[in-house]
Formats: sequence, C-alpha cells, structure tokens
Amino acid sequence: MKIAIASGKGGTGKTTLSVNLASYLAQKRPVVLTDLDVEEPNSGLFLHGSLKESKDMHRMVPSWDSNSCTLCGLCQQVCNFNAVIRMGDRVMVFPELCHGCYACSELCPAGSLPMVPIKMGEIRRYRIDGVDFIDSRLDIGQEQAVPLIAQTLDYVDECFPDDVCKIYDSPPGTSCPVIEVVKDADFVLLVTEPTPFGLNDLKLAVETVRGLNKPFAVVINREGLGNADVRSYCEAEKIDIIAGIPNRREIAEMYSRGELLYQDLPEVARELEKIYAFLQKLAEEVRAE
Repeated sequence: MKIAIASGKGGTGKTTLSVNLASYLAQKRPVVLTDLDVEEPNSGLFLHGSLKESKDMHRMVPSWDSNSCTLCGLCQQVCNFNAVIRMGDRVMVFPELCHGCYACSELCPAGSLPMVPIKMGEIRRYRIDGVDFIDSRLDIGQEQAVPLIAQTLDYVDECFPDDVCKIYDSPPGTSCPVIEVVKDADFVLLVTEPTPFGLNDLKLAVETVRGLNKPFAVVINREGLGNADVRSYCEAEKIDIIAGIPNRREIAEMYSRGELLYQDLPEVARELEKIYAFLQKLAEEVRAE
C-alpha cells in the first residue's frame, strides 16, 4: 500500500508518526519512507543510516533562441502561466513561473524555444535498520515543490516493487504539494491535535481527501491536550479514529533529541500496533475484492 500521512496544518505530528510507524512496520515487512515535504524535510533528523544514492533532479524550462525567432508572439498566447512574454524585439522567459507544459516549445513555428534542464533539487536514498528512506529536498530559491514531488514519487515506484509498504510524509496544509502526494496514495492518515486549531484544519484536510475520493482515517497526536471537539466531529462525520498518541513530556523531550518513541515508550508502541492492525485489515479487504 501507498500510505500518505497528512494534516491540515503544520506541527501536528506528521513526521513523528511517519518515522515511528515506518520503523515499527519495518520489523514486520519491507518499508520505504519518503519525506515529500521537500521545502523543509526533517524525517532525516530521526533516521540515521548509510547513504546509498544521491541524485540531482531537474525540470525543463524554455530557452529563447533569438537567432531563429520571428517574434510572432504565439508563445505568449499559449502560455497559461505568463512565463513567456514578448516585449518589443525580444522574448523574455521567467523560469520561476514555468510549469514545464512544453506548449510554447512544441507550438513555436520556428523552434525558437527549446526546453533545457535546470536543477531544482536532490534525492538521497538511505538504508536504516530495515527502512529504505528517501529524502527529497528542494534547492534554495526554487519556488515550485510539485515537480520535485512528482519526480520523487516516480523514483520510488521505479526503485521499489508494489509489495513494499510505501509511506509518504506529506507537506502540511491542503495546497498543490499535498494534492500531488495524496492523489497517488491508496490510503491517507490524517494527523491532528485536540485543539480548536487542530479541528479547524482537520476539517479542511477531510474536505480535501473526500474531494479526491481517497479512503482515510484520523490519528490524534497529543491525546489529552485541549478538548473533545475533534472526537465529537469525527463521530458525527463517521470518521475512524484509529490511534491516539498521548500528550507526555517524555515524548517532547525524546522528539527534541531526534529519538524514536516506540522503542522506549510502550504506550506509543501500542498505538502503532493499532494502526498496523487497521491497515492490515484494510489490505486484506482490498485483496478480497
């Protein structure tokens, strides 16, 4: 299964759940964890292993050839993102706005806008105690996360067979980077916290995954903090809450040191086992169909 771990806001505990769940499941079956919060990946703070591969990633943008250009202006007409503009006797290309759709390049009658690669980030692959870990990182100054996320997902599919459990540590929020991750997933775990902010952003996340027609369930982090509104909302919406990680000082201290939780805290291990049992049952139901 491809499992996306997402939330409507940052700081709810996506990475906490991702790294601990991946390490826990690796004791039972092959697992690959991919950090797709490419603008600020931090799963690597908790997983330390040997580097197996490092790969530069590129996206394609047009480059103007002034010698062959007839200044017809068609490129400007077909670009939906204002990345190519004719200004007097020249054509200006804005790589930051380009979405790599190839329209300007393919439709240019003079062939004056060949697509060229520019580096946008890096993928690094590690092996840590039975977990294959993929760290995908956008270069400083690059503004578009989606192309790197899409290429990273392709890389994971190319490198690992379908019978490997693939866990995606998603970006926060409900914008385009999250959509790119979730649309490729078989199941979504929404992490929230029992606070008014957590509930507000959980509702946004629920609306998003329902719009994508993806099956999902909720994990409550910092259980015992705040109030019971999140549980009341999930009950009213018939949303499964499959685990609750307790609100404990020891957890915060271990997190701040970059340590995994379940190995030393039995109550966390029990919650991870609940998630594993839920996913195992779900996989069996899918196979039965």
